[in-house]
Amino acid sequence: MEQEARENPTKETGDEMTDIMVEDFESFVNVDIDTEKNNGTPEELHPVSGISQALFQNEEEDEDESDDDESDDDSGTDHLISEKSGTQLQRCEHREGVNSSLPDIFQTSHLLFYERFKAYQDYMLGDCKPSEVKAFTADYLEKVVEPCDWLALWSTDVFDVLVEVCDVDWKDLKACVKLALPLQCDTRGCELTEDAMTSLLEATQHKVPLQELLVVYEQSGDFDQTALAVEHLRFFYKHIWREWDEEDEDDDFDYFVRCVEPRLRLYYDILEDRVPAGLVAEYQALLEKCSQCFQQFFVLRSGLSADSDSEPDNVSMVEGLKLYDQLETFKRKLHIIENPLLRYVLGYRGNARQQCAQSRGPRESGVKVVHVVTASCSTTQLQSLLSDRLLPLCSSEDTEIQFHRDPVSAVEACHQDDVVIVLPGIYSVSSSIFLPDSITIEGFGLPDEVVIEKKNKGDSFVESTGADIRMSNIKFIQHDAIEGILCVRQGTLNMENCVLQCETTGVIVRTSAHLTMNMCDLYGSKGAGVEIYPGSVCSLVGNGIHHCKDGILIKDFADGLDGMPSITMENNVIHNNEGYGVILVKPNNGEQHGAPQDRSGEDSAGPTAEDKQQEGVTDLPVVSTTNPTSSGSADVQPESAENNNSTDGDAASTSGKKWQFSRQLSRNKETSCSRAVQDLMDHQIFVSIQGNQFRRNGMGDFGTFFY
Repeated sequence: MEQEARENPTKETGDEMTDIMVEDFESFVNVDIDTEKNNGTPEELHPVSGISQALFQNEEEDEDESDDDESDDDSGTDHLISEKSGTQLQRCEHREGVNSSLPDIFQTSHLLFYERFKAYQDYMLGDCKPSEVKAFTADYLEKVVEPCDWLALWSTDVFDVLVEVCDVDWKDLKACVKLALPLQCDTRGCELTEDAMTSLLEATQHKVPLQELLVVYEQSGDFDQTALAVEHLRFFYKHIWREWDEEDEDDDFDYFVRCVEPRLRLYYDILEDRVPAGLVAEYQALLEKCSQCFQQFFVLRSGLSADSDSEPDNVSMVEGLKLYDQLETFKRKLHIIENPLLRYVLGYRGNARQQCAQSRGPRESGVKVVHVVTASCSTTQLQSLLSDRLLPLCSSEDTEIQFHRDPVSAVEACHQDDVVIVLPGIYSVSSSIFLPDSITIEGFGLPDEVVIEKKNKGDSFVESTGADIRMSNIKFIQHDAIEGILCVRQGTLNMENCVLQCETTGVIVRTSAHLTMNMCDLYGSKGAGVEIYPGSVCSLVGNGIHHCKDGILIKDFADGLDGMPSITMENNVIHNNEGYGVILVKPNNGEQHGAPQDRSGEDSAGPTAEDKQQEGVTDLPVVSTTNPTSSGSADVQPESAENNNSTDGDAASTSGKKWQFSRQLSRNKETSCSRAVQDLMDHQIFVSIQGNQFRRNGMGDFGTFFY
């Protein structure tokens, strides 16, 4: 696929529905809930090509502009009849190469997100329910596709053969075809004759699925819209539609909003390498498991008799209930990955992407190595390095020194207990840095003088799996990483006096991993600055976390397999984050409704916003961890709080799940500190929390996301 910029327009679904928009496609986790309905039309967001405008033009516009100059690219073109001379689509040479006897086809597989989004939203599906998808699709095709007399390639896994379309069965989404003589076909692993193909067509009553047809290239432009419509149909049933979609008991919802839009966004996020490889693998595996489970459930259900009380039917009924529960579990997991907001706050919990870098352990010879990283250095630097670090480290005879030009080669040469010293300079790396062994990495200078910068795309920048890794005095600059600037997958990482300049997501602490981060500065994350998973241990002391989507995101899934995270937060300054200073993700077990209420100092914004929400977003007691003497806090004006509440509730209805934000705002700086500490300690995940300052966080100091 060509690497093109793909635009993701927001979708207006009415006053009661909120747009969920991926704000910056450098990150799959940064999801912005956009309640501004007039931030630009899709046409302003992306200049579509002439044929796309022709395909998506409203019929009213066609009539109004029918007398305009035909040479104008924006002139009115009827959705069914093109007034332009010649095709507006590109030619796609057949994939078999120059030796193929088959004609070329239209190039329709490289459509942009916006083009597919617009076609499904405005023309093909609209606001249909899952049970109405096939009828809406048939109606769309009947208006757009030429009913007969066009050539196409019937393309399967085994062969491609040239056929002529004689008629179209709109209801069954099939075309009545006949062989184009003389026979023109390409086969894969078999031999086909004209008689064999004729017999095959007779067996299918000369009907083939429309999505298996590739329209033959035609310069006249008469079949442009036919080619595009068949492409939309093919893409929909290959990447969007799920065979269990019609089985949803709650059929009364907008199928485009609930399923099509998030799946389409996920497809293009994966296409543009904005989703971690582990999450993509997990998603594909879940799709396969869900499909198999549905097939088993469907077969079992079809064999049951409605009036039978026989023992075999009773056993089958029990098995069917088990399969149904499994199917619902798979569907919920798929929904979490497909929905961009849920994907951000819940993330994926598996470690599908196992590291290829294995721990080397200590050297057999027992020698320890000090790796010095520098492209060049002055005499003064070398003297200082010798006196301050090398002589103390190399006092014993079993230690040697190696020199490297970049940090990646130094780390790859490390064994257990080695030391890497990085001299001042800017080091650009093109691959991820894996830390499987217990080593020490330190910058010889201030963090702003020792800079490691990653520019190429990858799942993460630095991945730590060693039992005891120490890192200090280094600045990391992240570009295009997907999963985070630093991911502690397992083991222990101790980091001190480092600077983390993020571009996508920040530091991730996986289940069973330990992170100690002291005196560090982290900023710029389009997701959370620090993501803490269940069962992990995280100590944050004296850090600055600012200008991120959220400051700290804590994931408490309440899973029996994983314990609660254990967190220490002392003397941190968490400020100027777009969302919350600290946000806790918890299962919706009803505990938010039982929280003690203190409404004495509240204004009218909370109840007003709450009344507007069908899902029920509640303002909890006034709490904050801001020090009483701090110059700023997360004070939110009543109007702003109301807008934020409305956003959360609308997004909840969009996702189709009952999850809630509970907002905790600071309105009384003089008394909020002790209240906040007590409230956070009540969550039983904080070992110690004291001396932290929260300032100017957009949605508040502390919030809880219930799912």
